Amino acid sequence: KGKNVIFVAGLGDIGLDTSKELLTRELKNLVILDVRENTEGLCALKEICPETKVTFIKYDVTVPLDESKKVLKKIFDKLKTVDILINGAGILDDHKIEATIAVNYTGLVNTTTAIMEFWDKRCGGPGGIICNIGSVTGFNAIYQVPVYSGSKAAVVNFTRSLAKLARITGVTAYSVNPGITRTTLVQKFNSWLDVEPDVAELLLEHPTQSTKECAENFV
Repeated sequence: KGKNVIFVAGLGDIGLDTSKELLTRELKNLVILDVRENTEGLCALKEICPETKVTFIKYDVTVPLDESKKVLKKIFDKLKTVDILINGAGILDDHKIEATIAVNYTGLVNTTTAIMEFWDKRCGGPGGIICNIGSVTGFNAIYQVPVYSGSKAAVVNFTRSLAKLARITGVTAYSVNPGITRTTLVQKFNSWLDVEPDVAELLLEHPTQSTKECAENFV
């Protein structure tokens, strides 16, 4: 209650339902950074809790670190304080090797690094909380998509490192690692070198959860 939250990819499949859940917690501000402009979703969010100010800023996580810092500086200049950063951007397509690593891992690291400038207690910052949305594949790879699985394993290890550094930086970190969730990502995607053309169909034969169930468990 009364928190200021930055949510990267807060208008995506899991992101939108998680944003809805967050707004039931009476936030002060929810700032959504997303590459997609989901006008309908944004309007729905603003109706959930009119007392919470919901702001959208177009943001591509693959921009250089300096650009991430500029975006965050504008937010901190306006809000003065931010309590929580949620990193939720992700793609699933092992044909797109560079993009997968850039979105799923490098972008997350850059956004996190950028916010440390404002949070790190060694620089006089107040600390903060980071939540990284990863995947169960970070622990148990889907071998047909080793690039995606590898990027999510990197997120898990990065988050573990951040958590251990909390005593130095004052910034706590957690990862949320959903199982198979019925998003647009998993409906159709490419395996690495096309080793398994039917990988999406095979994946969906396993137990799944809805994005709403995922969001409820997350929040």
